[in-house]
Amino acid sequence: MGPVLESVLPGARHGDLAAPRISVVVPTYCRMNLLRRCLDALMAQRLPPHAYEVIVVDDGRESRVQFAVGELARQPGAPRIRYLRPANGRGPAVARNCGWRAARGAIVAFTDDDTIPDRDWLAEGERALREHPEWAGAAGAVQVPRACSEARPTDHELMTAGLARADFVTASAFVRRAALERIGGFDERFRRAWREDSDLQFRLMEDVGPVGRIATARVQHPVRPQPWGVCLRQQRNTFFDALLFKKHPQLYRQRIRKLPPWDYYLVVVASLAAPWLAWTGHGEAAAACAVLALTLVMWIAARRLRHTDRSPAHAIEMIVTSALIPFLSVYWRLRGALHFRVLFL
Repeated sequence: MGPVLESVLPGARHGDLAAPRISVVVPTYCRMNLLRRCLDALMAQRLPPHAYEVIVVDDGRESRVQFAVGELARQPGAPRIRYLRPANGRGPAVARNCGWRAARGAIVAFTDDDTIPDRDWLAEGERALREHPEWAGAAGAVQVPRACSEARPTDHELMTAGLARADFVTASAFVRRAALERIGGFDERFRRAWREDSDLQFRLMEDVGPVGRIATARVQHPVRPQPWGVCLRQQRNTFFDALLFKKHPQLYRQRIRKLPPWDYYLVVVASLAAPWLAWTGHGEAAAACAVLALTLVMWIAARRLRHTDRSPAHAIEMIVTSALIPFLSVYWRLRGALHFRVLFL
């Protein structure tokens, strides 16, 4: 998939046509301030400017992004920067494919527009892959700082902190270009920023070679404020769990989720059964189902509050969303199972 628009923006050593050793792919979508922060960090890498290039893939197709990237590229000592727009489709998988296919480096480093790579990020990634030629790629480290580290985290902050424990995320990843060519890159059926990185990792492991870890190649992924009930919108992500399960059932159960969310299914079944039983004259059974559903919802809320903020506002949010999450999660899981034609619960 070629780009509609590519601009090679002038930076330091613009006349040097030698291929860089590393290509950094940064997909972006309408987040100019975050992208600027990320690019500032990439331009401050300890590697010499001629050793790497930065490829910004603008999935939002904004002229202001192209202009801002050009302004950064004209700074003294900047690496070579390229601005691309995907020809067709949207989403992080499409954008990353557009980026790595245009890359000239033997190593492709992936990060997101909301990260802040450490100054040694690229140097450490290159060093590790040089020392481990058997690796098809490697996961760097992700640190998730919070605005107030002393207070208990919110539910959203705790979920975002899971990036630091993930096996492989494209916020900090290094893949040999030859390996990407062999497996065809990202599966563009993953239209959201969810599970497309796990799918890439699993295919690398199955078809190319081991995927290592580089603890010293760090990026920061600060937690950004989110509106009330953000967890409800995130349930849509489970649609793509069905696709990942269809492609890698064993690895999905081993590394993603061992068992289906039976508590969610019980909440849905009990909640739907209670009014039906009451309408058909089975009052005691209806009451038992209602109590079961309420008990499970409170247990889910208590589980989410166990290690998070317990302020009244946050507690109310957890209780209300815990009553809604099972229905949304089950809906999107079953919809994904039907769409991708896989027995997935």
